[in-house]
Amino acid sequence: MIFSKILALPVVAAFFSAVCAAPAAEADGTLSSRATTFSNMLLIILENTDFSAAIADPNLKAFASTGVLFNNWLAFGHPSQPNYIAMTSGSANGITSDTTTTINVQNIADLLEAKGLTWKSYQENWPGNCFTGTSSGTYFRKHNPFISYTDIQTNPTRCAKIVDASQLATDISQGTTPTFAWYTPNIDNDGHDTGVTFAGNWLKGFLASTPVTSHFDVVMVTFDENGGSTPNKVYTAIAGRAVTNAGTTDSTALNHFSLLKTLENNFGLGNLGKSDVSATPFSL
Repeated sequence: MIFSKILALPVVAAFFSAVCAAPAAEADGTLSSRATTFSNMLLIILENTDFSAAIADPNLKAFASTGVLFNNWLAFGHPSQPNYIAMTSGSANGITSDTTTTINVQNIADLLEAKGLTWKSYQENWPGNCFTGTSSGTYFRKHNPFISYTDIQTNPTRCAKIVDASQLATDISQGTTPTFAWYTPNIDNDGHDTGVTFAGNWLKGFLASTPVTSHFDVVMVTFDENGGSTPNKVYTAIAGRAVTNAGTTDSTALNHFSLLKTLENNFGLGNLGKSDVSATPFSL
């Protein structure tokens, strides 16, 4: 592993240091009995941006400066949906487009629940009621992989774990955040229809209003894919209570399957038997 210092922008350094204030009390003590390095994780997915453009954004650069930047992280492919499916099931499972699809395959939610651990998908502008349509306003199904899995889509109890993103603030205040929290901003806030500057500004505002780095051991920000260049390198960075190498860069060769491998190793989940098996986990 190669580490080198990231220089944070002075203008935003103070802002992010306030965001990463002293840790709050542990939410659920039962989680630590299974965790080896971290007890919970929040994953935020942004859209369609080359690594160089993302790290040049002052707000994304500032977030990376509070934790670890992975500067050799590859997405799975193009367009969006195959990446979302691959990140949660270990394979794109034959999906090559953003067309609405339902697949009956094992996924990360299954592994977590089998070990008595929790998950939740926070979706901005989610219409609720196990909505299976292609879109609703600024919500798009292609960015919500959990609704495409048969064993979640057809199970009201499990489908209820897909919630509007506004629920995150409530869960934090009530100490009920899950082991693994997935967060999808809407089609504007994730930069898909607006660009990386808009997404960076959204991230800054989100972190200022929602104290995720003091309630989650790991907060990861990544992009589903780059703008179409090869290799498919994307910005990925982590911060949070368990991230000890603040202000460093990790050049290990990683990819979207590294997310699954890290969760599997950390919580003793077993694996999905696909590309997650041979993936390299990331280090804190």
